[in-house]
Amino acid sequence: MKIGSAIVTFRAEWVHSLKEKRMVIKSLIEKTRHKFNISIAEVDTPDNHQILTVGFACVSNSAQHIDEMLAQVLNFMENITEAEMIAVQQEII
Repeated sequence: MKIGSAIVTFRAEWVHSLKEKRMVIKSLIEKTRHKFNISIAEVDTPDNHQILTVGFACVSNSAQHIDEMLAQVLNFMENITEAEMIAVQQEII
């Protein structure tokens, strides 16, 4: 069994309140969860309005499949939000 995980950090300079941030995060998480069979949640920076950090994980029996899945999810996330992807940390165990 292989486990792939990633922590993705976005910057949304137009966000000026926690309410706006929650709206952007909720949309990003729900759209990604609906498209892919992954576990996903906000994992860090809860008090910074303009920085959004999301973590997700997936499981497979092939490291190649995990790598492809991580790439697809990252590409999807980058395309569905106006926030700028500024950092990605990936790991396959």
